[in-house]
Amino acid sequence: MKHAARAELLRVTLFVCVCSADLDTKGKVLRVLKSIVKFILLLGLLFVFVCSLDILSSAFQLVGGKVAGDIFQDNAVLSNPVAGLVIGVLVTVLVQSSSTSSSIVVSMVSSGLLEVKSAVPIIMGANIGTSVTNTIVAVMQAGDRNEFRRAFAGATVHDFFNWLSVLVLLPLEVASGFLYRLTKLVIDSFNIQTGADAPDLLKVITEPLTKNIIELDTSVIRDIATGDPAARNKSLIKIWCKTQKVTNLVNITVPGFANCTPDVLCWEEDGQIWTQENQTETINLNKCTHMFVYADLPDLAVGLILLALSLLALCTCLILIVKLLNSMLKGQVAVVIKKVLNTDFPFPFAWVTGYLAMLVGAGMTFIVQSSSVFTSAITPLVGIGVISLERAYPLTLGSNIGTTTTALLAALASPGETLANSLQISLCHFFFNISGILLWYPIPFTRIPIRLAKALGNRTAKYRWFAALYLILCFLLFPLSVLGLSIAGWQVLVGVGVPVLVFAIFVIIVNIMQKRCPRFLPSFLRSWDFLPKPLHSFKPWDKVVTAGMTFCRTRCCCCCKEKEKDEEKDEIKTKDKSLEMYDNPALTIEDEAKVTATHL
Repeated sequence: MKHAARAELLRVTLFVCVCSADLDTKGKVLRVLKSIVKFILLLGLLFVFVCSLDILSSAFQLVGGKVAGDIFQDNAVLSNPVAGLVIGVLVTVLVQSSSTSSSIVVSMVSSGLLEVKSAVPIIMGANIGTSVTNTIVAVMQAGDRNEFRRAFAGATVHDFFNWLSVLVLLPLEVASGFLYRLTKLVIDSFNIQTGADAPDLLKVITEPLTKNIIELDTSVIRDIATGDPAARNKSLIKIWCKTQKVTNLVNITVPGFANCTPDVLCWEEDGQIWTQENQTETINLNKCTHMFVYADLPDLAVGLILLALSLLALCTCLILIVKLLNSMLKGQVAVVIKKVLNTDFPFPFAWVTGYLAMLVGAGMTFIVQSSSVFTSAITPLVGIGVISLERAYPLTLGSNIGTTTTALLAALASPGETLANSLQISLCHFFFNISGILLWYPIPFTRIPIRLAKALGNRTAKYRWFAALYLILCFLLFPLSVLGLSIAGWQVLVGVGVPVLVFAIFVIIVNIMQKRCPRFLPSFLRSWDFLPKPLHSFKPWDKVVTAGMTFCRTRCCCCCKEKEKDEEKDEIKTKDKSLEMYDNPALTIEDEAKVTATHL
């Protein structure tokens, strides 16, 4: 395999040399200049892409940050592990940052409002919620069916890994408390001292732009969650970036001499008892420089403005990045790049490749300080077929580990009184992901998230509106429904949840048996045709959705109609072919013979 890759690289080099010989000096210079310009454009677009993700997170915090703080206030609900899980999902989706939701949990544990054992399900939920960002990024590649199929599968493999891990590990944690006990044992075994904070390398690059757009005071969300009534009237938009706290001894009145400050002068004057007390005052020195510092707008309005702008920038950058990558990665060069990224080590070390990819994912996530940024960056590469889904899976798992190591370093920088609690919560997050990897990666048969992601990718490529439905169901309606049932009481949750869960398991088992061993099923269960068509097929729903979108196709420009005709032709052509097109035809070896010099 290794020698084949070298031979391929040599052949491409010779091919480039031959093609170069056909060009004159001017043509060579123009080609080199064009490649340099494309590369610089790609770096610039990646920079704006990452900055727009940061602004998107700030926008979600402005829109839903205070709501997230209110959700965390109900300690009775948080003691229910299922409710804690969905609260973790909802809060992380609202603030678009697992780091923010984790820091809120650490603050609540440190202040005694929440026990570490109750915090573990919330951390699991935060792990699920953070995967929504790259799923949103994948939806923006819906223009091309095959690109969308690959991109959505590459994004949702993260979702399936997190949900499946929770399905196994949450009941195990409730029954045995193994994550709590394991992390408690680690904390007690080592004399851990306060250390340095995690290096924030990405902020150094993006801050010059993002801090001129918006700066937030996330401590307001933590103060609301910990029950500070004054925080409710504060704005999340930071106005003063440089402040100084000054402590002065001031005179105050008290009801009686018994209320005087100990070891401080106390006297009576004009019928009132006076004493002295240290009071801390915050002096505002320098205002921030972002564009909303002088805007007299509520947090919600600013959040909605930033949400629209960041989504527009994100979508534009993603489209341009995909087009640039498609123009740069064509022909035999692309074939070699794909081989290098996706080829395993020679036997008997093929199994090492996936674990090496995990290390790469963990290292890159540690560098950029965000699993959302890393997984969102590889999603377009999966979409255009440069990275295979099988390689993206271990990269994503490594990213999960990388984001927990960042949290561990941040926990080590906590003050002494909160160090143990914050470190234990970070370790729970770390061991949860390690346990998930042990469940769903080492044995190829157990890599169920890949098969589920491919099936979902096929479904969303055929019915593209299903991607939006999936996002709304998994990250909003389902968590909200479970939260509502939890608030109603555990009896209601069990009474509704158990029958629904049993029914879902029954449907899954019947579906599997229909495909593999239908002879063991009763005749009426060998297909779902006995049900009304809308209950077992998306086609009737697709007609409804399509009818709702006919305005664009009938009233808008004729290009919409032409696009619709082209799509119909493509559907007729691919009707008899497999939907599982997870390789980009432009990057396959079969097309090597068709490559011309212009492709380079």
